[in-house]
Amino acid sequence: MAVTASVPSRLPERSSTAQPRAIDASRPMRLSVLGATGSIGTSTLDLVSRTPEKFEIIALTAQSNVKELAALARHHKARLAVIGDETRLAELRAALEGSGIRAAAGADALADAALEPADCIMAAIVGAAGLKPTFAAVSQGARIALANKECLVSAGHVFTAAITRFGAELLPVDSEHSAAFQVLAGADPASIDKIVLTASGGPFRTWTRDAIAAATPEQALKHPNWSMGAKITIDSATLMNKGLELIEAFHLFPVSVDKLDCIVHPQSIVHCLVSYVDGSVLAQLAPPDMRTPIAVALAWPDRMTAPTEKLDLARLATLTFEPPDEDRFPALRVAKAALRRSDTAPAVLNAANEIAVRAFLDRKIKMFDIAALVEETLNAAERQGAICPAQSLEDILAVDELARFLAYEKLSGY
Repeated sequence: MAVTASVPSRLPERSSTAQPRAIDASRPMRLSVLGATGSIGTSTLDLVSRTPEKFEIIALTAQSNVKELAALARHHKARLAVIGDETRLAELRAALEGSGIRAAAGADALADAALEPADCIMAAIVGAAGLKPTFAAVSQGARIALANKECLVSAGHVFTAAITRFGAELLPVDSEHSAAFQVLAGADPASIDKIVLTASGGPFRTWTRDAIAAATPEQALKHPNWSMGAKITIDSATLMNKGLELIEAFHLFPVSVDKLDCIVHPQSIVHCLVSYVDGSVLAQLAPPDMRTPIAVALAWPDRMTAPTEKLDLARLATLTFEPPDEDRFPALRVAKAALRRSDTAPAVLNAANEIAVRAFLDRKIKMFDIAALVEETLNAAERQGAICPAQSLEDILAVDELARFLAYEKLSGY
C-alpha cells in the first residue's frame, strides 16, 4: 500500500454547504441519480415524477436490477442508463430497445455517468462502490446531493478538498445532516456550542444486552421507523450508523469533535439539535420520510412540495430523549474512537463494518461480533501502519482494500 504526502489534519474550509448557489430556475433541473433503484434513488424519482416539468433526467444507474433500471429510465426519459454489473449489459440494451436511451455497463461506465453534464447529481450508491462515481461527479463542479456515507466517512478530508478544488456544492441528504444544515444556515462557527444528531435507537433500544447478543438478522432488520436497505438497517440496529454520521458531521460542519454528540429519540421527529453559546437550542422536525431531506437538497435555497405526512405535534403529544448506551451498543464507541484517531481510521472502520455486517446477515457472526470485528481490524491496521494521513482517492482505496483483507482474516477466527 502506497500512501502519499500528508494533508492537514483539519481543512480550513470543510464545508461548501454554507452558501450554496441557486440553480437556474428558468429551465428544468438537469438531474442524474447514481443508485436509482435503491431507497434514496426511488424516493428521489418519486419527487421528480410529481413535477416532471421541473426536471430533465440525464443519467440513471443501478448495480444489478436491470428490470427496474430500464423501467425508471423509460418512465423518466433518461438519456443514459448504466448497470454496474458488466454481465447484464445485453439484458439492459434489450430492455431499452427502441427507447433511444443509451445503455452502458461496468465500474468505468458508472463514473462516466457521473460526468454527464448535470446541475445536480444524487449520489446514492451504497458502500465503497460509490466513491469513484461521486468523486467523478464532483469534478464537474455541480451540486452534489450526498447520500453516500463513504465519501465523508472513508475519504472525508480528500473529498471535501475536491469539493473546494472543483467549486462543487455539497448538500447532505442524510436526515440528520440535512437537519443540521437547515438549522445552522450559515451560522458563525464561533457561535455554535454543540451539534447533536438524533438516533431512533433501532429495533433493540429497549432490549437487554443478553437479548441483543442472541438477536437474529430478521429481528435486526425490523426498524421501527424507517424503511431502508439491509446494510443501513443493521447499522441502525448496532448504532454504528450514528457513529458514521458523527464522522460525516465532522467533515460537513465547522466544529471540533468535542462539539459533536448524539442522543436517542425514539419517535424520529427531531432530526438534529444545535445549541448556541447564548443558550438557544434550535431543532429541525419532520416525520421520518427521506423525501423531506431529498427535497431540501434538490430545491435549496427554495423549497419544493413533498408528499410527506404533515407534522401534528398535538397528536404526537410526547417526544422523548435518552442517552445512548455504549455498553449495549459498542459499535458507537468504536466509531467515536475511530473519529478521534482521525487520518485513515474511519476508512478502516467503514470497510471492516461492511464485512462484519455482511457476515452477520449471512449468520457467520453474532450481533456483538460486528463491533468486535471492526475494533480488531482497526487495531490490526494500526499495527501495520495503515492509520495514516491520505492525500488522494487512490490512498483511500488502498486502505479500504487492506482493511477488508484484515477483516476477512479476523473473520476466519469466529
